[in-house]
Amino acid sequence: MNTGRDFEGEQMVQSTVQIHDRDEIARQRFEARQREFLRTLITPEVIEEHRISPQGQHSEPLDRLLIYFNRRPLAERYALLSVEPFKSYRIVTLAGRRGGLPRALDEKTYPSLMEAQHAIFLRSIQDLLES
Repeated sequence: MNTGRDFEGEQMVQSTVQIHDRDEIARQRFEARQREFLRTLITPEVIEEHRISPQGQHSEPLDRLLIYFNRRPLAERYALLSVEPFKSYRIVTLAGRRGGLPRALDEKTYPSLMEAQHAIFLRSIQDLLES
């Protein structure tokens, strides 16, 4: 005998799915607004600040950009591959899954860690501007 509880349970599952979809829509809208705001922080001064000192303490605009870049999923991040320790570096993209191999973006190498880190920053900025 059906007491109506199955129907109520079914409604609950459906509403949970709809809420989940709304959560995803809200997350995507938030991300879009955040990217829009972060684009306003990209200035020649911020880029120069990063070029001079890619590590350490930074201004608030640069810090916000770096936090955003470091929060992205692994598959959307760049990393450095040491071709020759302390002498040559190459930019790679991460696989985004355990055991996956990184993929080289191009054959360009950078002679110092600071130059390579700044090149990653510039690529991340380019990705942000194109998104």
